[in-house]
Amino acid sequence: MRIVIQRVKSASVDVDGVETGRIDHGLLLLVGIHENDGKEQIDWCCNKLQKLRIFEDEEGKMNRSVTDIRGGILVVSQFTLYGDMQKGNRPSFMDAASPEAAEPLYDYMVQELKNEFNGPVETGVFGAMMEVSLVNDGPVTLVMER
Repeated sequence: MRIVIQRVKSASVDVDGVETGRIDHGLLLLVGIHENDGKEQIDWCCNKLQKLRIFEDEEGKMNRSVTDIRGGILVVSQFTLYGDMQKGNRPSFMDAASPEAAEPLYDYMVQELKNEFNGPVETGVFGAMMEVSLVNDGPVTLVMER
């Protein structure tokens, strides 16, 4: 599993001109699922994401989590995170899970976050062409792999 984590002041996602998710201050997660991923990787990531201390405290140090700041989480599926560009000029996506395997795991991740996280959890639409807008805070961008 590969997740690009962006600390945002706000973020939203539209599909066909319709907003499907929006958060204020919090985390935008671009989620790529590997062909070998399962619930174990998702459980670990969901737990870590809620505790990740990347928001500033009163002293300006990254010492608070998205839970601490009562922020939101916007989850967007992103199979292109597994694009391999080593050969040729067109990326290969052989390592990405097939849509049939990835969608239930993506849905599981969203449900686990909704069950465990006490703030808003919003989403894009799995497999759709999406327009993602964000105001990056910092900017702070991290990559999580499990």
